[in-house]
Amino acid sequence: MNTDSTQVVLDFEKGIVELEEKIQHLQELAKDEDVDISNEIERLQQKLNNSLKRTYQNLNSWQKTQIARHPARPHCLDYIKALISDFVLLCGDRCFGDDEAMIAGIGTFEGISVVVIGQEKGHDLETRMKHNFGMAKPEGYRKAQRLMDMASRFNIPVLSFIDTAGAYPGVDAEARGQAQAIASSIEKCFEVKAPIIATVIGEGGSGGAIAIATANIVMMLEHSVYSVISPEGCASILWRSADKTKEATEALKLTAQDLKSLGVVDEIIPEPLGGAHRNPQTVFENLRKALHQHLEQLLRLSGEELKKQRTAKFLAMTRNLEK
Repeated sequence: MNTDSTQVVLDFEKGIVELEEKIQHLQELAKDEDVDISNEIERLQQKLNNSLKRTYQNLNSWQKTQIARHPARPHCLDYIKALISDFVLLCGDRCFGDDEAMIAGIGTFEGISVVVIGQEKGHDLETRMKHNFGMAKPEGYRKAQRLMDMASRFNIPVLSFIDTAGAYPGVDAEARGQAQAIASSIEKCFEVKAPIIATVIGEGGSGGAIAIATANIVMMLEHSVYSVISPEGCASILWRSADKTKEATEALKLTAQDLKSLGVVDEIIPEPLGGAHRNPQTVFENLRKALHQHLEQLLRLSGEELKKQRTAKFLAMTRNLEK
């Protein structure tokens, strides 16, 4: 995973980063000098572990949102590289053009042919511009629909990876039918006669997320967020002030833990201590196990059973949220 953002320091992590820098300095010193400072390194490492555990066991909603947005966090293409073999990228919506914010293709997961759809934010300025910061335009959602049609026709499971602040709100996107494209994508999800498993790996923002997350199984990483609107957008509408962003975050109930308790998501995938960006391989393996388990169960169902299960799931969800 290539990134220029590993040095981003969140406000609540400053003490942790200082400890990490001290440990790194001592480790380099131990290589250059003929002195034994292993005891001091071990002491600082224990202090670091305790600090990480204490901090990450008591995160509030705004802090979790910051982690979900961390630029060094693994993105869609990282998960594809780690989990999907023989991946073939498919481009274009057969109507207007291609949208590089929406990744779509076919590959193999644990010996099973799969269709993969996801939003890619990019890791540096060049790739962020290329992928439009993960904010898809109508052609992105139409490309997703094209792949879902293929999955349904050939009975190929769909794995979607959600990581977007929302659909692109620009004039050009609206002119090409952004709202209709999102609505059609949600509708298409309900029509697919193959398993769909969606995983929120970072941000799950508004209709831009649910357009590819209307699935038989919806999972979230431990420090991801999923909401109808961004905290900043909510604060600007309800309080007309950016100063209320933290209050908006709490009110939105957007964390994985909140949404699991509300029945919106089915499973929370554990992240390594300190977040997915500190140890991507651990979160890749955790997600691999969960995907494999759910795929095995869903592949036993017929196409019609999968459609009925998906529809019943979301109808039940709306009834639960109304209570």
